[in-house]
Amino acid sequence: MSALDFTPDEMMTIAASRALRNDDVCFVGIGAPSAACNIARLTHAPDITLIYESGTIGTAPDVLPLSIGDGELCDTALTTVPVPEMFRYWLQGGRITIGFLGAAQLDKFGNINTTVIGDYAKPKTRLPGGGGAPEIATSSREVYVTMKQSLRGMVEKIDFYTSFGHGEGGDHRKRLGIDTAGPTLLITDLAVWRPHPETKEFMVMSLHPGVTREDVQKSCGWKVSFAERLETTPAPSELELKTLRDLQARTKAAHARNGKNGKAA
Repeated sequence: MSALDFTPDEMMTIAASRALRNDDVCFVGIGAPSAACNIARLTHAPDITLIYESGTIGTAPDVLPLSIGDGELCDTALTTVPVPEMFRYWLQGGRITIGFLGAAQLDKFGNINTTVIGDYAKPKTRLPGGGGAPEIATSSREVYVTMKQSLRGMVEKIDFYTSFGHGEGGDHRKRLGIDTAGPTLLITDLAVWRPHPETKEFMVMSLHPGVTREDVQKSCGWKVSFAERLETTPAPSELELKTLRDLQARTKAAHARNGKNGKAA
């Protein structure tokens, strides 16, 4: 792969990282959100404050954590506070500008399922659950979501409401007394989406390079709406790709080394 060739996953991670600002205080989910947040920190947003659910504040991991309990987070944090303080003072206190989440299932209004696939009592698949995501979804000033597109993941109706997005659309959040903005951005491996200002249904604002409208619709379970002025997402720069690949290489090497030593990775 040459320097400026890139995969859909790399495009997704880099596009997501660009949405973050230097002055953001970001509550980070594990996985794709963590990769995006740390690429932002290592490129255009060096002063971003990254917070993880385990209570680590201002963390700057050299490798991507496998879980919120990864020692790398505490080792590189400015400070670590008790989890109740993290949620009550930081999150519910309105100090988090961006909650960055992933999803197993997502509907067109940004409602997220990370609990079960199928019937709750007899699920086809039991997922990791919500953790702190339900609180992040309602208490962060805004929520960004990143996920790979598939017909199984982007569905007309999610099987379980883990994290509330825009509910049934429109002013549903407001009617429930939730005064935060909710999901304002969705980044997939194919496109960048934002909610319609009135209906709150996610619509495609830009297609990643080489992606067509048909590609997006084929991997989405609802009828997709496209912006009138549909744009093309700028391709990753050489710096962005190098930063991401170096981070992934360090992560792979560190986890392999820990595994060989018999330690929990």
